[in-house]
Amino acid sequence: MAEISLITPIEYLKGVGQHKAELLKKELSVFSFQDLLLYYPFRYIDRTRFYKIRELNGSLPLIQIIGRVVSKEIVGEKQARRLVIQVKDDTGIMELVWFRGLKWIDRTLHPGLAVIVFGKPTEFNGRISISHPEVEIYNPAAKKIGNLSLQPVYNSTEKLKQNQLDSKGIQRLLENLTELSSSLIRETMPGYILEKYHLVTRLEALQAVHFPADQAALDAAIRRLKFEELFFIQLKLLRNKLLRTEKFKGCVFERVGEKFNEFYSSKLPFDLTNAQKRVLKEIRMDTQRGVQMNRLLQGDVGSGKTVVALMTMLLAVDNGYQACIMAPTEILARQHYLSIQQLVGPAFIQVEILTGSTKKKDRKRIHEALLDGSLHILIGTHALLEDPVQFQNLGLAIIDEQHRFGVEQRAKLWRKNSIPPHMLVMTATPIPRTLAMTLYGDLDVSVIDELPAGRKPIKTIHLYENQRLRMFGFMRQEIAKGRQVYVVYPLIKESEKLDLLHLEAGIEAISRAFPLPEFRISIVHGQMSAADKEFEMQRFVKHETQIMVATTVIEVGVNVPNASVMIIENSERFGLSQLHQLRGRVGRGAEQSYCILMSTNKLSADGKIRLETMVRTNDGFEISETDLKLRGPGNIEGTQQSGVLDLKLADLAQDQHILQVARNEVIAVFEADPALEKDENQLLREYFNVRQPGIHWNKIS
Repeated sequence: MAEISLITPIEYLKGVGQHKAELLKKELSVFSFQDLLLYYPFRYIDRTRFYKIRELNGSLPLIQIIGRVVSKEIVGEKQARRLVIQVKDDTGIMELVWFRGLKWIDRTLHPGLAVIVFGKPTEFNGRISISHPEVEIYNPAAKKIGNLSLQPVYNSTEKLKQNQLDSKGIQRLLENLTELSSSLIRETMPGYILEKYHLVTRLEALQAVHFPADQAALDAAIRRLKFEELFFIQLKLLRNKLLRTEKFKGCVFERVGEKFNEFYSSKLPFDLTNAQKRVLKEIRMDTQRGVQMNRLLQGDVGSGKTVVALMTMLLAVDNGYQACIMAPTEILARQHYLSIQQLVGPAFIQVEILTGSTKKKDRKRIHEALLDGSLHILIGTHALLEDPVQFQNLGLAIIDEQHRFGVEQRAKLWRKNSIPPHMLVMTATPIPRTLAMTLYGDLDVSVIDELPAGRKPIKTIHLYENQRLRMFGFMRQEIAKGRQVYVVYPLIKESEKLDLLHLEAGIEAISRAFPLPEFRISIVHGQMSAADKEFEMQRFVKHETQIMVATTVIEVGVNVPNASVMIIENSERFGLSQLHQLRGRVGRGAEQSYCILMSTNKLSADGKIRLETMVRTNDGFEISETDLKLRGPGNIEGTQQSGVLDLKLADLAQDQHILQVARNEVIAVFEADPALEKDENQLLREYFNVRQPGIHWNKIS
């Protein structure tokens, strides 16, 4: 066999073989020695403590006992078949039960054997039992590796357990691998960084994370591995940014011309906030440097991102370029189109919309106008990415609600011009600082952090199911003042699993409480055709209906200044950022607006925190930080598909300090040695040579 290294396939590790290798690949994505080394324990337990059977009760966590097998039998038929083994020690007797993987256990355990049993005790009818425990035959002479009070526990699956790869089995494989590892593990971080931050070597860290000598060694190992994960994410992002500024020239918007000035002085219906002015200035600086702009614009719902986008597009038009906005849904694209038309008025510049439902003859006209340069601004959905859509001179591409688009889609926009257009990426989902640094660390970030003058903060109230009549009363009050109301449901039809107040039952209840002809109701949900949705939306916009009953399709985009009440049914079922997005649909006019969160009386601990946070604050960034703590980074929108967050140990909610230190260190490295040519940075140079041959998607925002 070839020389062993970290990329050696896992089947060649002692104790694995072909069958187990297939399982490890399928169940845990462990393909090589390295994958197994990076399969970290999820916690550690004290294996020095043995309980007596008499001491056990159902409230104890994982425990271990030593006992002797007294009897075993298979009970029940077909689906209900289970293997029951009785184990006794000098204080009592208990049952071990298996519902799956019976054959292997049945073959291995026999009456008379002394065993160590490890698992979670449960109590039923006054008797103690453990389901699917880990069992090993007691062998006082066996050598124990690592610190017994800090034994690693690994996640396993039912299939693995049936093939002797429970936590204990995985631990045995790692013992075999750790014996080899001292010759295999290479250092990845330069010596001067290890010294500066008092970090242990990679070899020490990987050995100690699996088999720590004591708590101090474990803490040092975890700190080193977290730092390394976050350091290399930042190294990759900031190097891409550096390469991009060197490699890709950008269009230069030299002048602030007549369209921009005329719009600013005579068409803008309100004063810009200081935050909007600051962001425009940052964009202006970017577009003058001759380097392609890649900027993320964050701003809460209603903070005026559309106006900033429009003024940036006018800047492009003044300099002889075309601009486009790409939105994730037709509703949102149409919304942008209408609000921009309203702002610029007729015959000021040429603006068109292109979506999946644009008619063929209109498409042809738009394609021609784009090519001859008479069309200045194109707004649309994914339809903008199609090959027939060719610009004469695209200078600026704006992407709205960017987490809805994959990297390849953004890359297609890039190729619409010989010089890549400037990119402005907008999101109304406030991204926690740590996540922004990690996901969009290669973009410059601008934040609009104040609302336009005259906007009143939305008042948020949490009501329980038994207060529904109070909610109906409040709706009548607001409708009597001439206002309109949204009612949002999580589901369309009743689902067997979730007894939620589904849309259909909701419509019945609301129709009874708000009967025709005095009240009219619009209904919008995801299973309607685009035309039907549009028709119902328009009825609401034109004030022909007072109540809009909808699923979350209205989360982005709809702008009805007269709607002042947002009622969210089963609000405990929504994530925090989604609740915040929905709340932002109201509060668009000068009137006081309200958001009412309806929930059942039984709330989980997380559900309580979410609703309390909503009632307490309107600050999107505070909300997103809480969301990150509750849900973890992998579930925040767009991070799963982005593939950036392949974090095994680091946690963005808890490890903000380490992330900041790692990012600052990377910035310092590139300032001192942009091409990583110095000897001291040889390891960092090697990291890129191994990792990324040729062009890579991450070169594109």
